[in-house]
Amino acid sequence: MDATALTTPAATKSPAAAERVYLHVKGGVLDRSYEGGTLLTEGDLAEAVGVSRTPVREALLRLEAEGLLKLYPKKGALVLPVSVQEIADVVETRLLVELHAVAKVVDAVPQRLIERLEESLAEQRGHAEAGDLAAFAVADRQFHAEIVKAAGNRILAHLYDQLRDRQLRMGVATMHAEPSRVAKNLAEHTEILHALRDGAARTAADVVERHVSWVNVLARGEG
Repeated sequence: MDATALTTPAATKSPAAAERVYLHVKGGVLDRSYEGGTLLTEGDLAEAVGVSRTPVREALLRLEAEGLLKLYPKKGALVLPVSVQEIADVVETRLLVELHAVAKVVDAVPQRLIERLEESLAEQRGHAEAGDLAAFAVADRQFHAEIVKAAGNRILAHLYDQLRDRQLRMGVATMHAEPSRVAKNLAEHTEILHALRDGAARTAADVVERHVSWVNVLARGEG
């Protein structure tokens, strides 16, 4: 018998349904539609996405493994707040990777990198003018990722990519807490671009360190 004949309609739909729930919840967590401390129930999520509870459970288990949720049997899933320690850990890791990347590329910056950073800045300005903080955070993160990628170390680039969701979530949170940060991010990104274009290694490193470390200051209540 053909193996496809053993696949039931429910089996073929379950992965797609679980993926839809996963994307729905993860998107809500990252853009703060579901803020830290929110309790999500299987029934509400099933109704919101239009699926049964089985794919909801699959999606929630996946999100718990990623550190975004904490499951409580018979109650639901709690959206985990971003902790001060998590922020400190992400900032420390970002500085290790980004300062290394800037030091590698600044002496011979590829023209394509300059073009990509200019494109990213234009994209960020557009999102800022539209007031779309979630999209701005994505473009903000991509600006830094382009520099890391240009350094040519695939292992470091992969490590940096693993921080993506945490960076996006923290980026949206900090901009909600400090709306003026959008303009400051644009100004500092412009400084980084100019420093790279001019081959100013010390300036580039100083701006990256100030720019990345700022979220630590906010987390400690000093901003």
